[in-house]
Amino acid sequence: MSKNPESVSLCPLNSAAATEPEPLCIFGTGDLGRSLGQRLLQSGYRVVYGSRKPHSCGPLPPGTQAMSHSAAAQSAALVFICIHREHYNFLETLAPQLQGKVLVDVSNNLKKNLYPEANAEYLQRLVPGAHVVKAFNTLSAWTLQNGPSDANRQVYLCGNSAEAKQAVAETATKLGFTVLDRGSLCAARELEDFPLQLFPEWRLPLRIAVGLTAFFYFYLLIRIVIYTYVQKGDDISFRIMVSLANKVFPIVSLIMLSLCYLPGVIAAFLQLYRGTKYRRFPDWLDRWMLCRKQLGLLALAFAFLHKHPVVLFIKIKENKTSAFDSALAWRSDSFLSTGILGFGLYVLLGITSLPSVSNALSWREFSFVQSKLGYLTLFFCTLHTYLYGWNKFLKPTSYPWYTLPGYLLCLIVPTVVLVLKFLLLLPCMDRSLTRIRQGWDRTNKVDDGEKSLLA
Repeated sequence: MSKNPESVSLCPLNSAAATEPEPLCIFGTGDLGRSLGQRLLQSGYRVVYGSRKPHSCGPLPPGTQAMSHSAAAQSAALVFICIHREHYNFLETLAPQLQGKVLVDVSNNLKKNLYPEANAEYLQRLVPGAHVVKAFNTLSAWTLQNGPSDANRQVYLCGNSAEAKQAVAETATKLGFTVLDRGSLCAARELEDFPLQLFPEWRLPLRIAVGLTAFFYFYLLIRIVIYTYVQKGDDISFRIMVSLANKVFPIVSLIMLSLCYLPGVIAAFLQLYRGTKYRRFPDWLDRWMLCRKQLGLLALAFAFLHKHPVVLFIKIKENKTSAFDSALAWRSDSFLSTGILGFGLYVLLGITSLPSVSNALSWREFSFVQSKLGYLTLFFCTLHTYLYGWNKFLKPTSYPWYTLPGYLLCLIVPTVVLVLKFLLLLPCMDRSLTRIRQGWDRTNKVDDGEKSLLA
């Protein structure tokens, strides 16, 4: 019986070859190159290394193969360049082998503006026939070895070829990362500057914290230590180290906590004034709202540093006794209870801001903790400060050199925030704000009214 020449076999003759994973090439056998190769192997890729000394390049992940740069480049369509820019020159001689290949530049520099052009742009100039994509440069070897975590799950990439970026994006997604496309290769310098930034989101909150701490420290130093020495001749400079700092820490903590919620209140009134949510906030308000998490964590740190003074110990040391005062007892217990409740809620806010915890919460749960319980925390901490002051503001001795006590100054911002938030909770304000945030636009309503009149 003769076979039909037009028939097609549904089973390939070599099924192993058909299912063999596509090879990827890595230039460089350093820590990053080895970690990347190990991660690619775990994700099902076949990895080939290109090295100057393929027979003595050190230990490589089991299952990989090392060969010359020329042979490795010809074996794969996608090549990871895991070498420093100083060693890019030899790639120019491999331009024929790299023609049409996708080159993934993962390099970084030691400091900004070290070279006139980005590393990826320089690589593209050396190998004009290849498709250069800047990617994976924000990941460390440790991240590649241990897999993506909440803090470093994103992979930024940029390039001039959409097909090349798609190929790199598919590889990154298979490795478990989230891809963010930053556009053409002109954005390579921006991506290369990312790893060089030291706490960029913390700069403004740290400046605010340092500024507030310095201001209140010297302010209280003048009111307490210097005033006592000048007016009474008593040297109490020993209070500078602990006692004075113990007054500064809660002041800064309360102000920074209120600064976390003040931009949201300002944004709400701005939306009410504009009658729409579709207009952008000012840049200064955008920056302020983006650093609220850092402001809150710094506020919590200052709250941890605050230690309550033990008045009873001082009275025992001075051998002083006083008659029982019911009002004073109520005030003391209320002062302590509000402080304990406020600090407990403070810690809860800090815990839920951790990525591992916040990812386990729904948006409604996260919003409830950070918004509803956040304002409750601010209320308890503000009430705690009011109970601390009690009736001290009525005593003339509380105003040395006609200066206000520190606790009165720190109550200004949180009191303003709580009053404005109370106004937003009024039914008339709350209904309007809810409608605006659900998409209602006052300008559209005016336009519709004008159209109906014209009709």
